[in-house]
Amino acid sequence: MKYAIKDINLAKAGMARIEWAKRDMPVLAGIASNFKKSKPFKNITIGACLHVTAETANLLIALKGGGANVALCASNPLSTQDDVAAALVKNFNIPVFAKKGENKKEYFTHLRNVLDMKPSITMDDGADLVGELHSSRKVQAKKIIGGTEETTTGVSRLKSMEKESVLLFPIIAVNDSMTKHFFDNRYGTGQSTIDGIIRATNKLIAGSVFVVAGYGWCGKGLAMRARGMGANVIVTEIDSIKALEALMDGFRVMPMAQAGQIADFICTVTGNINVVGLETFKTIKNGCIISNSGHFDVEIDLVALKKITKTKKVLRDFVESYKIKYGKNEKTVFVLSGGRLVNLSSAEGHPASVMDMSFANQILAVEFILKNRNKLSNSVHILPEILDRKIATLKLKSLGAKIDILSKRQKKYMSEWRDGTR
Repeated sequence: MKYAIKDINLAKAGMARIEWAKRDMPVLAGIASNFKKSKPFKNITIGACLHVTAETANLLIALKGGGANVALCASNPLSTQDDVAAALVKNFNIPVFAKKGENKKEYFTHLRNVLDMKPSITMDDGADLVGELHSSRKVQAKKIIGGTEETTTGVSRLKSMEKESVLLFPIIAVNDSMTKHFFDNRYGTGQSTIDGIIRATNKLIAGSVFVVAGYGWCGKGLAMRARGMGANVIVTEIDSIKALEALMDGFRVMPMAQAGQIADFICTVTGNINVVGLETFKTIKNGCIISNSGHFDVEIDLVALKKITKTKKVLRDFVESYKIKYGKNEKTVFVLSGGRLVNLSSAEGHPASVMDMSFANQILAVEFILKNRNKLSNSVHILPEILDRKIATLKLKSLGAKIDILSKRQKKYMSEWRDGTR
């Protein structure tokens, strides 16, 4: 079996981490138990480009238990847990191509390693596998049954491909499931981003000015958690509706160039490019700590930053200082994790309990693709709401919570128009 990992001897530590995560993933475990009996993925090869974490390991183990052949590469050069990669190779015979800190050349080599396994279904976190298939392996792409996408950024890329009529196979936008983005993006990103910033810096959040760029579901979660830690939170936005929502939620709203002048922390969660750029660097507060929790390392304009940098050095793991000069002004700013996902680079990513729902969506999405083989158009689809609500019901049950059930009279009332004010 081919694989490319850092050290196979890390497998024992990786198994402990995988087992710890599994304790908080009962929904995925229940689905996996059923699929282990029915083998819905028999003779199917799944190529996955995901963050190589303990939670992801439990998904891959579940897919293999359901009959699939699986291969995994990292969706980010800094997010791999090397001990988990070793455990998947040694204990489960799953080909993994991922090393924490891999360079760009290695990253794309590993993408191609997974595609060399000739998958019939892709599983993406950022759409890099799909992008590679469409840019250099179009013949192979035409043989793909379908794929899944985990992130907001990836879904945006895929919808752009659909709009241009270049998408060669159907994609299930797992990110658009309610049991994914309502929970994974808001609570998972919110907590894990704060975790990453604190682990990297050991700085006190309370009393600081904390700028959140973007008020989508990830931004909402991050702003909520930063405020909960005692920060004075400012939101920057380009969408008037989201900006108004942030204002109504009690946050200050202002442009980034203005917010940067008073920011102790800036964290981007937009999915866009150059969110913190030259105009911000010109007037940014001395000592500001800048990080990113969006999928790609493009939200902080490091090219512009380097052009005005006099000296740069590593102060601690995942912390680089930039001594910058613009005009007569000299100051120092700090960038975390090289501008890459701070929650996965310097911390461990989302808690297992939220990934339980996200990966339940992933495994059901693969089953949905196979059940609807040759019926889905080459476009971006979402899972039926009935599956979304099934996951929510299973999660509630695992947490020991119950909800009310409509009576026959209530159901009738909600389905008629005649009953009203009496």
